[in-house]
Amino acid sequence: MKGMDDPSGPKREKRPFIGVLFECCNVYSRIYVNRAKTAYVGWCPKCGRRAEVKIGKNGTECRMFRG
Repeated sequence: MKGMDDPSGPKREKRPFIGVLFECCNVYSRIYVNRAKTAYVGWCPKCGRRAEVKIGKNGTECRMFRG
């Protein structure tokens, strides 16, 4: 049986993400692009506050956000 760490096992698609500093609890977390690829969506790991960053036509080079 092949484990998840086995390099010859199935390849997982890397999902795009951005980093968010959730100011509500002063914690950092990654949020990932949604299935429609219209926004990055995630939740604060401590209090559950939702964060959504819409993906614009021109995009941005910024990978870290505060919210």
